[in-house]
Amino acid sequence: MDRCIVLVDAGYLLGAAASLLAGEPSRSRITVDHTALIQGLRERAESDTQQPLLRIYWFDGAPDRVPQPEHRRLRVMPRVTVRLGALTRSDGRWAQKGVDAAMHAELTELARNRACSDVVLVTGDGDLLPGMMAAKEHGVAVHLWAVQAADGDYNQSEDLVAEADERRVLDRTWITRAVRAKEHTGVCAPQPAPRPEIAAILSAPLPESALAAAAERPAPQPQHPAAGAGQNGGEERAPAAKGVPTPKDLAALRAPGAQSAQQPASATLRWSSDKGWVDRPTAEPPEAASMPTLAQLTTAEQRWADREEDITTVGGDPFEVGQVFARRWVERLGDQSHLQKLSGMYPRIPHRVDGELLRYAARFGLLAHKDDQIDERDRYAIRAGFWKEIGVRTGVEHAPVGE
Repeated sequence: MDRCIVLVDAGYLLGAAASLLAGEPSRSRITVDHTALIQGLRERAESDTQQPLLRIYWFDGAPDRVPQPEHRRLRVMPRVTVRLGALTRSDGRWAQKGVDAAMHAELTELARNRACSDVVLVTGDGDLLPGMMAAKEHGVAVHLWAVQAADGDYNQSEDLVAEADERRVLDRTWITRAVRAKEHTGVCAPQPAPRPEIAAILSAPLPESALAAAAERPAPQPQHPAAGAGQNGGEERAPAAKGVPTPKDLAALRAPGAQSAQQPASATLRWSSDKGWVDRPTAEPPEAASMPTLAQLTTAEQRWADREEDITTVGGDPFEVGQVFARRWVERLGDQSHLQKLSGMYPRIPHRVDGELLRYAARFGLLAHKDDQIDERDRYAIRAGFWKEIGVRTGVEHAPVGE
């Protein structure tokens, strides 16, 4: 079949690009325009092979194989298929599992079925050598592309280079059309500037009762220093010291034999969507407890439509996820009085609705980390997106609490 196929090892392509542009292979050090990158790969492949493109296969790793936001954006692009391997944690570092095997299987299957006349491999791993040899035996021309090495040396397996029919180098000029280095600020993954909506929620003051309780409780030191890089090389933060007891702490204080003097005079717990500490009653207020969840408002037909939209349209940005959830909730709400009650609860989302919101976000890979390393900033971005949409629907601009 006279057409070409591109198989991309994303770990190699983006890691090598980060080394070239930022001086280290951490993917958190670069910003990628995936639309421009895919278009560049297509144009280069068709030019080099003189054949029309059939498809680009994008191989990458993800925790528990849950698509991350970048994977969701890629898989809805024309002529792009995303294949995910596992991303596992070992000795504080993330490692891909199953990506090379998936590339090998795809390469040999395409060649065996004569799906293409030319295949372009963007990889440096020598584990692909048997697959490359099998493809050649089936009459497929194999083109091997390398990313320009930062030190001018090879960043590919020598055996892989020797076996390829054609070889090309994606140089700095080509790479920088779609990839750029982030400004270095002394850390591997500088924190992005917060959205105004997130800042509004985070600026909520601490109630006086919470401040008093926190003052009575010494802040424990973090047990672990900041861990190594995350999936894209992102820096992981150690859990912040807590000055307010958790439910587990309170259970321990109430255990037989515990000294009553140790128990704070006014036990406070963190409300789910508030940065500050507030007194949480044993049961939610009636107006919050009666608030319907999105699941209760959604029909079977709407559930299918929602799933289709999630797969094909929603990119997975935390703020966007919160907006989509809120839009669906408001549009299906029969009793609009609930909307006004909810708006008056800002910045606290009723517990049942908030839990459902975070579970929805987990579908996009935002919270589904194998080691339960939930990013707090993502949580607040999700909730800020929720409140932004509620504000649009009610015409109420939510200002920081206390103003």
